[in-house]
Amino acid sequence: MIARELLGTARVPGGEELRLYRHDRDFMIVLGRNELMSSRMSGSEIALAEMACERLGNVAAARLLIGGYGMGFTLRAALARLGHDAGVTVAELVPEIIDWARGPMRDLAAGGLDDPRVRLEIGDVADVIARGAGSYDAILLDVDNGPDGLVRAANDRLYSAGGLARAAAALRPGGVLAIWSAAADPAFAARLRQAGLSVEEVRVRARTNGKGPMHTIWFATASGA
Repeated sequence: MIARELLGTARVPGGEELRLYRHDRDFMIVLGRNELMSSRMSGSEIALAEMACERLGNVAAARLLIGGYGMGFTLRAALARLGHDAGVTVAELVPEIIDWARGPMRDLAAGGLDDPRVRLEIGDVADVIARGAGSYDAILLDVDNGPDGLVRAANDRLYSAGGLARAAAALRPGGVLAIWSAAADPAFAARLRQAGLSVEEVRVRARTNGKGPMHTIWFATASGA
C-alpha cells in the first residue's frame, strides 16, 4: 500500500493551514480533515471554464479573471478555449499554491502560468474585483468551498450582497459571472437574483469520467444582457 506523502504546508492569510499531499500519481490539498481539491476530481473545475467560455461566445480579445488558481485546471481549460488575443488574470491568495504549481505539480500546470496571455496577481480576488470596474468579460470564482466557506471567514465578503454587486460592476456589458461550489445553495442563488442577475444553475460531476460527487456552478449575467 502506497503511503500518502506530505510535500508542503501553507498558512492561509486569516485562516488555517493547508497541506499538500501526493499519493501515487495523485495530488490533494487538505485543510484539517477536509480535502479541498484533488487532481482526481478536476471535472467541475474544467467545466467552470468551458461552460463560461461557451456562454461568453466569440468575444474578441476577451478578458477573464480567475480566482483562485487551485490546481490550474480552470486556467488550462480557459486557455484552450480562448484566442491568442485574450487575456487572463489569475488571482491567488496563497503564494505557496503557485510555488507548488511550479514545483511538484508542474506537470498539472502544463505551462499555463507562463502563457503570455496570463497575468498572475498574488492577493485576494475580492480586491482585484473591487478595483476592476468594467474590466472583464467573465469572472470565474472557485474560492474556498464555494459560498459555504471552510478556509477563511473573510471569503464571506466575496459572496455577500456587496461582493456580488462589485463583481457585477467589474463585468463588461454581456459579461458572465461563474461561481463554483461544492454543494447546492438555494439561499445563495436567491442572493444572486437579488443582486439583479439572471441565474443559471448547473450540476456537474466532480470527475471528468462523469463519476464522483455532484458540484454546482452558477452562471450569472446582468438581467436583460
